[in-house]
Amino acid sequence: MERRTGLLFLSFSCLILLSFSGSVDAYKNYTVGDSLGWYDTTVKSNVNYRKWAAGKNFSLGDFLIFNTDNNHSVVQTYNFTTYKLCDYDNSVDNDTVEWSSANPSNTLTQGVTVAVPLLKEGPTYFFSGDYDGEQCDNGQHFKITVSHGKGLPDSLKDPSDQAPAPNAVDYDSTPDTAVPFDINNPHEQDTDVKKDSGSISLYGKFLNMKLHGILLLLGIVYMF
Repeated sequence: MERRTGLLFLSFSCLILLSFSGSVDAYKNYTVGDSLGWYDTTVKSNVNYRKWAAGKNFSLGDFLIFNTDNNHSVVQTYNFTTYKLCDYDNSVDNDTVEWSSANPSNTLTQGVTVAVPLLKEGPTYFFSGDYDGEQCDNGQHFKITVSHGKGLPDSLKDPSDQAPAPNAVDYDSTPDTAVPFDINNPHEQDTDVKKDSGSISLYGKFLNMKLHGILLLLGIVYMF
């Protein structure tokens, strides 16, 4: 009787442990600056993007959402020198992207929202390159570190990385132009809340495996 009671307690403990383990993290949207948006200190004096980024866990597949206007640009770079100079004019294409181009001569200011996917692990830098770096010098810049997390979802992967290897390489042929991957669709979810439909199905499968293990354990218990 004591043996059975002990095993029942063990099985119940396993059930509790399994229910709290193995949760699946989904991809996340981060609104840069939260309610303050993406502006320099001459427009909003209390912005501090380095403070905003501190303590957040950014992963591959996450999106940064920039709420700004057409007089402030969004530049992403992996080059520290470009970031420190607040100047991307001499940058190369594979390390710097201008996601939103500002128009300083435009007298009609319009609000814009720019969604930037995180596609590469490691340090990533953001700044506004408008007015010869003046906005960047006035606080519109920050650095983040991107971890691997779950890795990139298929929708953000470069199709050339997923294509099967050919049986033979024809060096005389012209390679096909790669179809751009999907970078225009941030995850449809509340900001800073993880709700990925794929994670739901994965978690369902995981729970199903848990239940099978628990039933097997209980069956062993009652055999004794």
